[in-house]
Amino acid sequence: MPTEFLLKAFATLFVIVDPLALAPVFLALTIGLGEAERRQIAVRAVIIAFCVLAAFALGGQRFVALLGISFPAFRIAGGLLLFFIAFEMLFEKRQARHAATAEAAREGEAQQIAAFPLAIPLISGPGAITAAMLLAASAQGDYLRLGLLIAVIALVLSLCLVVALLAARVDRFLGVTGRIVFSRLLGVVLAALAVQFVVDGVLELAGGTGR
Repeated sequence: MPTEFLLKAFATLFVIVDPLALAPVFLALTIGLGEAERRQIAVRAVIIAFCVLAAFALGGQRFVALLGISFPAFRIAGGLLLFFIAFEMLFEKRQARHAATAEAAREGEAQQIAAFPLAIPLISGPGAITAAMLLAASAQGDYLRLGLLIAVIALVLSLCLVVALLAARVDRFLGVTGRIVFSRLLGVVLAALAVQFVVDGVLELAGGTGR
């Protein structure tokens, strides 16, 4: 049903993108910049990330097919990748990796920061791209579901924009403890979703629908 697909799509993308975790990284990347510059960077980063995720959601299956990869195999590989991300979230490794990426890119120009590392890979990284492709495959050519998926991508990235614009307040509100607890809760949810993607892929291969 469309409602079930909508909830699954939102839960998957929200957990992987993790908008709230963007606040400290955005602050680190834009330290010393004025409000207008920060707003410009946030808007540009979200637009780039949306274009990337929407493109892979709409054209990712054709790209995988061109490589000769069956989609059940991609489901399994994608599920394993998402499980790895969930593992990082559960053991507080993902935020450290994001912080290291932010530190390496801090000296870049504002326009460069918006594209890298904010848009790619912090917002629309490998996990988000994989999830968008897997969810698009779950739509099975249903244009209503594909439209809902694009709307969900826009919604999740809009949340990223709000968090970026209110980064200082969000970071103060959550604090270190809040970020850890929230990240680990989302990690558990993502681990379950990742296992489901793997199970779906295995069942498709076992059922002989591997191409």
